[in-house]
Amino acid sequence: MDEENKQPVHRIRFGDEEDGHVLHERAPQHHRRQSSVGSLSIRSSVGAARTFQPETALPITYRTLSIEVDEDLHKRQEGLGRAKEKAAVDLAALDWHTLTVDELCRRLSVDIACGLSEDQIKHRTGEYGQNKMTSPPSGLFGKITGYFFGGFGGILVVAGILVFIAWKPLGSPPAVANLALACVLIAVWIVQAAFNAWQDWSTSQLMASIALGLPDQCIVIRNESHTRVSAVNLVPGDVIVIKHGNKLPADVRLVEVSSDAMFDRSILTGESEPVVASVQSTEENYLETNNIGPQGTYCISGSCLGVCVATGDNTIFGRIAKLTSDPKTGMTPLQKEILRFVSIISVFITCVVILIIVLWAAWLKKAHPEWINVPLLIVSCVSAAVAFIPEGLPIALTTSLTITANMMRKNKILCKSLKTVETLGSVSVICSDKTGTLTKNTMVVTDTYAAGEEFTPEAARNLMAASNSENNATYIKTRRQVMNELRMLSGLCNSGEFDAATMHKPIPERTINGDATDKATLAFSETLGSVAELRRDWKLQFEIAFNSKRKFMVRLMTPANQNPTSNNTNLMIKGAPDVLMPWCDTLLNDNAEVVPLTDGQRLQIERVKDSWSRQGKRVILLARKPTVLPSSDNREKEVLAVACQGLTLVGLLGIVDPLRDEIPEVVRTLRGASIRIFMVTGDFKLTAQAIAESCGIISNPELVDGINALDRDGTSSTTKQAIVLSGTELITLNEAQWDVLAKYEEIVFARTTPEQKLRIVKELQAREYIVGMTGDGVNDAPSLKTADIGIAMGSGSDIAIEAADMVLLDSFAAIVQAVLYGRLVFFNLRKTITYLLPAGSFSELWPVITNVAFGIPQILSSFLMIIICCFTDCAAAITLAYEKPEADLMLRPPRNPRKDRLVDARLIFHAYFVIGLIQCFCSFTMAFWYMSRKGVPFTAMWLKFGKYDAQYDPAYITEIANTASSIYFVTLVVMQLFNLLATRTRRLSIFQQPPLFNKETQNWLVFPAMVFSIVIVFIFCYIPSLQHTIDTRQIPVEHWFLPAAFGFGLLMFDEARKYAVRTWPGSFVARMAW
Repeated sequence: MDEENKQPVHRIRFGDEEDGHVLHERAPQHHRRQSSVGSLSIRSSVGAARTFQPETALPITYRTLSIEVDEDLHKRQEGLGRAKEKAAVDLAALDWHTLTVDELCRRLSVDIACGLSEDQIKHRTGEYGQNKMTSPPSGLFGKITGYFFGGFGGILVVAGILVFIAWKPLGSPPAVANLALACVLIAVWIVQAAFNAWQDWSTSQLMASIALGLPDQCIVIRNESHTRVSAVNLVPGDVIVIKHGNKLPADVRLVEVSSDAMFDRSILTGESEPVVASVQSTEENYLETNNIGPQGTYCISGSCLGVCVATGDNTIFGRIAKLTSDPKTGMTPLQKEILRFVSIISVFITCVVILIIVLWAAWLKKAHPEWINVPLLIVSCVSAAVAFIPEGLPIALTTSLTITANMMRKNKILCKSLKTVETLGSVSVICSDKTGTLTKNTMVVTDTYAAGEEFTPEAARNLMAASNSENNATYIKTRRQVMNELRMLSGLCNSGEFDAATMHKPIPERTINGDATDKATLAFSETLGSVAELRRDWKLQFEIAFNSKRKFMVRLMTPANQNPTSNNTNLMIKGAPDVLMPWCDTLLNDNAEVVPLTDGQRLQIERVKDSWSRQGKRVILLARKPTVLPSSDNREKEVLAVACQGLTLVGLLGIVDPLRDEIPEVVRTLRGASIRIFMVTGDFKLTAQAIAESCGIISNPELVDGINALDRDGTSSTTKQAIVLSGTELITLNEAQWDVLAKYEEIVFARTTPEQKLRIVKELQAREYIVGMTGDGVNDAPSLKTADIGIAMGSGSDIAIEAADMVLLDSFAAIVQAVLYGRLVFFNLRKTITYLLPAGSFSELWPVITNVAFGIPQILSSFLMIIICCFTDCAAAITLAYEKPEADLMLRPPRNPRKDRLVDARLIFHAYFVIGLIQCFCSFTMAFWYMSRKGVPFTAMWLKFGKYDAQYDPAYITEIANTASSIYFVTLVVMQLFNLLATRTRRLSIFQQPPLFNKETQNWLVFPAMVFSIVIVFIFCYIPSLQHTIDTRQIPVEHWFLPAAFGFGLLMFDEARKYAVRTWPGSFVARMAW
């Protein structure tokens, strides 16, 4: 564990995160230590997918073809409802919620101020174990059934049984070749099941490693210090610090809550309405009371302090998990695409099989009864059915997705499900947050405005340190008083806090806990004087924290050594100038006097604000007013009513958050890939536009529209490509205006609320755009969940990470790699299908058709068809999953998943009627050429159905046909080696995308796959014992070299086709390119 802060824990806490409130509601207790100002800061809590995650742990079992880590609430609620009834019986005996805080602490032997000691932690870890639930039953029988009968397993085993029947009892005499074929089918069935099991295991390991890569820590109080620990190491009695956006790592009893603390329990109750946190018990039912925070639920606002009362299997979710352990199932879009394709093939092959049976029953059985008997008919139908379906396709699909997900993980891109990998290739719009995504989230105060003057931080420091000389004594005195007020507000109206361990370092190098704005203003205040001294002199009485809706924070402060009265209570407020300026009536002027705020002064302040905003700076206004402490039950409402009028403006701060160095290049790359990137931010309009211009989201500042360009009838016609709108303007748009707005290439949405972010995503989706949304805050969760791809930063809040589909652990620049891999997996699958179909489908079908319809011996035996499909082609197809992206992949527009099919007419045409036709023709030619050389011309077999002329010995023809079958087999395998090289690229030449000696393009695995294919050929064609069993033969040496020449010709033909596509993109060849 890492210790974050060695300072003791105190009553009044500074350093709440952006939406946190001071913990003002607490039950009385008598063993708290007394002090003045302390720390309650946290940077992250329990992440989205961790070792202990109840809502996903309940039903998850990783499966080969359906892997999901993201949550599906609706499907889960049905099972949870019944499980809760039984769990409620056990939970009814629990009384944690009815205990007072003192009773709770005595029972758990813990002091809230100090937390557990090391000895207590060791003892309780041994007693209760780690904070993780027992894995649910794996459903071994169902898994094994899926391994054997999933995909094409059912077809293989049925085919094997039918061929066994064709061998015995139907075979008369039993044909050894049929026995061998049946054995191979069963062997392939077992091997496929074993591969499915291995793939299931390896994929689950990958997804588990991705889950472990996400944040999984929380902050606890142990040994009188705030300590960061892994959630799995929590024990009952741990005092846990809970902030907005945190997911609860265990069941906790709340002992301190802020005024606005609320929890989202929808994962447990199904109710979307947030629950108001409370220290006191609100219900007799343990599951319903508001002072218990169930593990896995979210703190969506405010902050709390809780004591862990249950971990692992003893939590509410842990108890329910024992009763609901059904695994999630489902198919990804690409799996559905492949199922659709295979279904079409299956329908077609079913028609072919029926045609064969009808042809045999209506004609061959009567006209040529000795040509095809019942066993041969079964073998012919099995051959057509099994050989025509590309058995390697499902294996290649899952392998490709898993490989891609693993490559993304190595690039610090974590995809929670394989579906995410697929969808990335279709993203057409990315809506990006600004702070922490496009910028470094390291804000620094660069400008100040006070007493009617602008100061740099350096000038402000010099002013505070200057001596009172005779010439400027009055100036320095008054300006110093005003600057001291600005310093006081910056340091006190601030939730940030310095890490005690870094206080010895220079201010820029110190660690500050808090949100980015608080960090900047706290550091500025420290440069003007000690913040610690300020906080010792003042006592926090009440706080309303900043959030993205209000855009300001309020604190009520009183002198630490005085009792709160109407004379010494100060309301301090910090926030957006456009929100706070209308509430300011007075101003602290250059004489340090409070005077009425004139219209001229308002205009001057507006000019300063706009000037800074145009420079991309965030502008913060600080103000104050004397007040009294709230006395009503609803203190927040009372304080807000006081804050919205009669404020005294003290000054402005200009804050810069530097743009990430890589962002302009990222924007250019995404734009080159025809992906529009929009900025969606809560910043002021001018600030947002300035940042958008600096990073390239707005490419030409002279061509920027406003809302006036959007006519309400939708007839707007503008030549400008960019538009900037505020959240208040979005509210006024109708459907016609949204239609026009969605067509802009460059859009900046400023001053947006969470609801407006959500609407932006939905409006774009309604117009058939595939939307990626980035965010890292609590309020981003709805839009992240709704977007086609929710993208969170690794440093974001727990709820944002949970809602997202993908997490970028490093920087936003990784989005380029994510999109690249998303596109790559789709095109690599198309390559796999294009490679499998010519030999494994088209060229295998025609020997069966010519045998049944034209009376020619089956030139490719059924056994060798299976070998091609399940061995020689399958191994090579898997290597295509490792192909590197082609150079122009990020220069193409994103695919439209509603229109761009994985398998389309152009791919079928290329695979069947170009490559397939060439391979089939060459293979037939080589086989019949050999037979002709051996004295059996083609005409001797055409329409003979076994009734050969007298000069031809049937036994001799059978022997020659067996060798011809091996030649057909070798020709297909050899030509497929060259087809593998040709299929590696869709547009580029093999010289532009070499498989070796170029790190950016190489895929050396294709060569071991080629060797494997040749070895398989030698095993089945050159081992005498196998030759006799499966009727294969050695072939003349020229039948090795001629297919190689044909294959090289095929490669050169495809090179010429690609050259034509690149050179004449509008030609017929280019339009037909797959």
